[in-house]
Amino acid sequence: MTKNNPGAVLGLPEDWRQGTFLGRYESDEGPSPILIRDGLVHDMAHVAPTVAALVALGKISGGTPLGEIDVLDPARLLSPVDLQCIKACGVTFAVSALERVIEERARGDYTKAAELRTRIEEALGGSVRSVVPGSPEAQALKDTLIEEGLWSQYLEVAIGPDAEVFTKSPVLSTVGQGAMIGVRSDSTWNNPEPEVVLIAGPDGRAVGATLGNDVNLRDFEGRSALLLGKAKDNNASCSLGPFIRLFDTGYTMDDVRTADVTMTVEGTDGYRLEGASTMREISRDPEDLLRQTMSEHQYPDGFALFCGTLFAPTQDRDEPGRGFTHKPGDVVTISSQRLGTLTNTVATSKDAPAWTFGLSALFANLARRGLLPA
Repeated sequence: MTKNNPGAVLGLPEDWRQGTFLGRYESDEGPSPILIRDGLVHDMAHVAPTVAALVALGKISGGTPLGEIDVLDPARLLSPVDLQCIKACGVTFAVSALERVIEERARGDYTKAAELRTRIEEALGGSVRSVVPGSPEAQALKDTLIEEGLWSQYLEVAIGPDAEVFTKSPVLSTVGQGAMIGVRSDSTWNNPEPEVVLIAGPDGRAVGATLGNDVNLRDFEGRSALLLGKAKDNNASCSLGPFIRLFDTGYTMDDVRTADVTMTVEGTDGYRLEGASTMREISRDPEDLLRQTMSEHQYPDGFALFCGTLFAPTQDRDEPGRGFTHKPGDVVTISSQRLGTLTNTVATSKDAPAWTFGLSALFANLARRGLLPA
């Protein structure tokens, strides 16, 4: 722990003493929800056995005091969600939209990316950034791009009336702080996606936010949008954490709207990539993304919602024109001033620890501990 921020080893932000943070911890008995409140750690398992159940209570209070944060072993931190569905919104930033168009037109071939990027940017200029999705101006831009043969399904969700909302990862499959994050072993063009993630209860209202890495396989999704499931949902391919910062008088949705997210990738080969994303440039308001996620669906255990990213790396790593792609051993660090720091090490999905603790195992564990209501 650092002298000025003893919570840094857990990934907590500098002002953690003024906030309320919800997470999960691998105790000797099994996974337990924990709450950091007023600078102290509380075991919440006897208030509610899961994070989803705690959020559904509406008011999170009580718990068994465990002491100062140094009682927590950083190696035992888990992803801060459990029974929530993991949803994600894609192409919510203009720059991200352009990169998706490039992937599509390159058909997953990184060698064509640079030429396409130049052509599309010259044709579009800065117009996409200023267009409100679903507006008459967006429709006019769409008509122009169709005439020029540059329209794309990615631009449809970037500036059209409907956001892209997809299921990123199965319940209980996410990884947390310090864990390996997985990239398919047969992918040759991929990148991290640092994002702010909203945590919503069964009513669709956000109760807080955390950080996430929604790994993107540019070659798979670029070949066909129908490969989205294979590109997004793989072993260890979704990280969240380190904690959920709950909304209160000192941290609100307006802080989410203005959040800056930074990211570094440090490779064992000496390569270093730095990037940043700011929620100030998101095309759709976070509340609109929540509404669209809930418009024709229910989530009785709540959901986590990735809000998308501005970050789309084009910096070459190995050879000119190839751009960026991960290598095993890359350390990915995602940070935001009010949410803390999420760090993961890249491995292939085949080499990352297998996901074996599913719903059946969780409920069997909770039953043995006497934590399930009669």
